[in-house]
Amino acid sequence: FADGEKVLRAKIDMSHPNMNMRDPVMYRIIHASHYRTGDRWCIYPTYDWAHGLEDSIEGITHSICTLEFENHRPLYDWFLDELGVYHPQQIEFARLNMTYTVMSKRMLKELVEEGYVKGWDDPRMPTISGMRRRGYPPAAIREFCNRIGVSKVNSIIPFEFLEHCVREELNKTAPRFMGVLNPLKVVIENYPEDRVEEMEAINNPEDPSAGTRKVPFSKVLYIERDDFMENPPKKFYRLAPGREVRLRYAYLVTCEDVIKKGDEVVELRCTVDPESRGGNAPDGRKVKSTIHWVSAAHAINAEVRLYDKLFTVEEPASKGTDFKEFLNPDSLKVLKSCKVEPSVKNLKPFDRFQFERLGYFCIDPDSSPGNLVINRTVKLRDTWEKIRMKEKNKFRN
Repeated sequence: FADGEKVLRAKIDMSHPNMNMRDPVMYRIIHASHYRTGDRWCIYPTYDWAHGLEDSIEGITHSICTLEFENHRPLYDWFLDELGVYHPQQIEFARLNMTYTVMSKRMLKELVEEGYVKGWDDPRMPTISGMRRRGYPPAAIREFCNRIGVSKVNSIIPFEFLEHCVREELNKTAPRFMGVLNPLKVVIENYPEDRVEEMEAINNPEDPSAGTRKVPFSKVLYIERDDFMENPPKKFYRLAPGREVRLRYAYLVTCEDVIKKGDEVVELRCTVDPESRGGNAPDGRKVKSTIHWVSAAHAINAEVRLYDKLFTVEEPASKGTDFKEFLNPDSLKVLKSCKVEPSVKNLKPFDRFQFERLGYFCIDPDSSPGNLVINRTVKLRDTWEKIRMKEKNKFRN
């Protein structure tokens, strides 16, 4: 017989108000190769017939399904009652949906197979393996699930709320380091060429038991390019010509000269106040900004992968067109010439940490000796808090 030419149906009631109870098909002919039995067998059970029976055989207590299976439950119950076997309970719940991503396995498979992402564990994917590689702590995922709860009402959870849970957990547990993603060279003109100091740095201000570490300081440093402006606007308080700022855990530093190649700033010549070690001046003068840095002589080169939302719209699967049209072309940016402090070399794949002032990161398993690869987990700024407060104020008004 050809595929579907013959079927075996359960004789129930063709006038039943539930379509699923109108003599449903139990077995049908499919000439397909099975991964275990090969071509030896061509009669296969339907989902509705196999579902309850498999649950019963395996001793499942509760079979959890999404809402579209609610009207399949009477058939699930009927099959098990008629067979007189152990009867699990089917319970339906609303599917978890989040903004700026898709949760359908079919759609996710399409992204993987067509090369839009680099596998099921791509850090942009809403899979457990993807979240692990991105650096999401298990405790944060559990807290997220606990807070959103289980509902029978369809809703869409803001992606920012998941990030909020991740950020909350990492703030408590992640050690701090300094890293420079877009380096600008700084030469301290009044600092000895051969001198190296070890500055005391706090590992985690939220956890005093985490202790401190030593960070090397030398004549040539790297700072973040965004932390300098040659012609700063009114409210820019970071480094600028003639301006003094604090180097985190180190000295107060003043920019004395700017070296340019064409229009590009390639180097800063600065001086430090030698009496301000630790970041405070003896005369009590204040500075308006503190910036991070790494010692050029001790820095480790790293590739940093900056991940962002996978799609450009909140509900890519509900637009009536191909959901792939809304893929975010900037969901991954790779920075090749980053500089990080030497303590980072002791971390292992999947270890999570904070680069001060930049965000939370983790070591990617692509790392190898001499080739450090780091993934950004989440930015420091808590956009969920802004959304929450905006909604709160809206209801107040």
